[in-house]
Amino acid sequence: MAKYLVLTYGDEPAWASMPPEEERRLMAGHRAFAEAAGGAILDTGELEPPSAVVTLRGPAGGEPSATAGPLADNGATLGGYYLLEAAGLDEAKALASLLHESRAGHGGVEIRPVAGG
Repeated sequence: MAKYLVLTYGDEPAWASMPPEEERRLMAGHRAFAEAAGGAILDTGELEPPSAVVTLRGPAGGEPSATAGPLADNGATLGGYYLLEAAGLDEAKALASLLHESRAGHGGVEIRPVAGG
């Protein structure tokens, strides 16, 4: 079995103004994912908004300095993650497609194989 990090992204203003019906679809997608994946979910969590993020970076061999905000600002906000064990990428994609973020029209779902996993 391989391990995959399933990252959910969205648009922070869209999340803040989400109509109740879309919020129900969002939560239903997470429930469907959790039910389908079952014990294959090794860990999961919702992340705090970008305003709570601190990024460390510095020159090679030098001391890093801290800045507020995410490393990359591409308009999509990383909202949460699942650490998933699956037979392969096709299974991980099938499960991740149950998440509302994969079809919400903003953001998306990123699936990253865990090295050596």
